[in-house]
Amino acid sequence: MAPAKRVALVIGASRGIGRQIAIDLAKYGYSVIVSAKSTSDPSALRSFPPDPNSQQSTISTVAREITLAGGDAFAIPCDTRSYESIVALFASAAKHYGHIDALVYNPGAIWWSSVENTPFKRFRLMQQVNVEGLYGVIQASLPYWKNNAWKGRIIVVSPPIYSRFFRGKTAYAMGKVGMSVLTKGLAMDWEREGKTEMAITSIWPASAIMSAATDNTSEEARRNLRKPEIFSDAVLAMLRAPVAEVNGLLDTDEDFLRRVENVTDFSKYSLVEGSMPRRIMPAEFPTLRVAEQDDEGVRMDSTKSRKGESKL
Repeated sequence: MAPAKRVALVIGASRGIGRQIAIDLAKYGYSVIVSAKSTSDPSALRSFPPDPNSQQSTISTVAREITLAGGDAFAIPCDTRSYESIVALFASAAKHYGHIDALVYNPGAIWWSSVENTPFKRFRLMQQVNVEGLYGVIQASLPYWKNNAWKGRIIVVSPPIYSRFFRGKTAYAMGKVGMSVLTKGLAMDWEREGKTEMAITSIWPASAIMSAATDNTSEEARRNLRKPEIFSDAVLAMLRAPVAEVNGLLDTDEDFLRRVENVTDFSKYSLVEGSMPRRIMPAEFPTLRVAEQDDEGVRMDSTKSRKGESKL
């Protein structure tokens, strides 16, 4: 009996980086569940495929791009602000493919400004889509990883943790850094529990990448952009890497490809041929480890506390 085909669920796959990840996973042999809020009728478009950074690019068009290229894809809409929508996504994915081997969480709400100029409504939306959405997806996915004998990979689009990231975008950083904390914490859970075939990894661009947010920039600004393929190449490399190498890792696309895949020439990823996009991330990041890293003291577990002891 032939082994079951690997299945990847990409949430936030309608445009830009998420779309590229979905398309390249399909090229690499995965059946891909393409998920985001936006759907459409691809047959209604005057030309196909649509601009990958435009509103015309939806999970419906991305799934069609994959199938027209000979791949296997299935589009399932999901609003990550709704836990019910997330649960329904996993139920539909399991019904269609039976299992999931890889999960990529790419949705993102963005507002870069000072605390004073970030209204609470904007702050709340970013937390709902970014860190709360990720937590909901993780929670909803756990029964499916269990059914898969705790074998799987999760890739999260969130940054390494360092203080400069907070400047000028505190509200946004609170959610994105929270996502990276979830990556670190869940990795520790799995290590504690002996789940040696599960890994969760965070990835962030080392240089700015062409997307809907950068689509209308000047020609000079475009010289500092890379193609989204660098990100999808790094995601694929992370999925291939041993669990011990990537579980709990917070890294950038360029750094992972350089260190693990031995890539030294990144010129093919430049949006403008011959340009050298500026690195926007630090050259080095804090390790976050302390000398007492393995000293937990007395472990606390609220689920095992005596009745009435915990108020949460």
